[in-house]
Amino acid sequence: MRVVLTGSTGRIGRAIFGALAPDHEVIGIDRNVFATTRIVGDFTDPEVLKPALEGANAVIHTAGPHAPHVGVLPDAEFERVNVEGTATLFELAREAGVERFVYTSTTALYGLAVEPGTCTWIDEDTEPQPRTIYHRTNLAAERLLEDKASTALPVRVLRMSRCFPEPAPIMTAYRLHRGIDARDVASGHARALIDEGEPFGRFILSGATPFLRSDCDALAKNADAVIRERVPGLAAEFDARRWQLPHYIDRIYSSSRAHSALSWQPRWHWGEVLAQLDRSSIEVLPPGAGIDTRAE
Repeated sequence: MRVVLTGSTGRIGRAIFGALAPDHEVIGIDRNVFATTRIVGDFTDPEVLKPALEGANAVIHTAGPHAPHVGVLPDAEFERVNVEGTATLFELAREAGVERFVYTSTTALYGLAVEPGTCTWIDEDTEPQPRTIYHRTNLAAERLLEDKASTALPVRVLRMSRCFPEPAPIMTAYRLHRGIDARDVASGHARALIDEGEPFGRFILSGATPFLRSDCDALAKNADAVIRERVPGLAAEFDARRWQLPHYIDRIYSSSRAHSALSWQPRWHWGEVLAQLDRSSIEVLPPGAGIDTRAE
């Protein structure tokens, strides 16, 4: 399969490239130079897109400004790239005879759907309540793709959960309910490429959770006790490292639809975060490291 991949220099784009390259020809497009990028240019430019799309079977669209750009870039740039650029890419892909379109979105657009003081079980039926221009333009792009999807050019939207380096205690706990490894995001995209379902599909990609919907009340009030019951191995690791378990958990992202419809399962769970920390991987930050809180 010949796959055009936008945002191929980004962290998720690189992971997707790595997952697909053994079996597919991947044409990376990005404004920045990297080994995974064949065409250096702006994906919103039709003159960049048209030659790239010739003979392509599929498009995976990951490019665009995201949370750290909020307040740095003007809102109009989010609209231009995330909404207008996505529309242009889809129309040119359709004209070129592309057969599949996969769009990388984010669980962050649920935003205000998470009620303070509660633990919210979130799946694809949960109504998004976006907080920022990043969230609003992602949701707008999703909706225009849903309107345009057809049997000739089906669309898969993948809402990925938190997936960037964070301090190890936070990142390890998040992997239970609201985090995912970039490699699992990539494998989800690979599965979406070959999904033969309806013209449009939307799926949450998040790490495997040990929690049940019935755990939500307890997780909102006494998460450490629930974790000790459900994931004793993680609790033991936290105790050995003198880390504190979270006192409450405010959301659980459920990937059950992706499990059943895409036959996708995440591979890299909380234990991998600790293993990465212990081998000094740049994918995990040391405890106490400061982070940009705009990341989601």
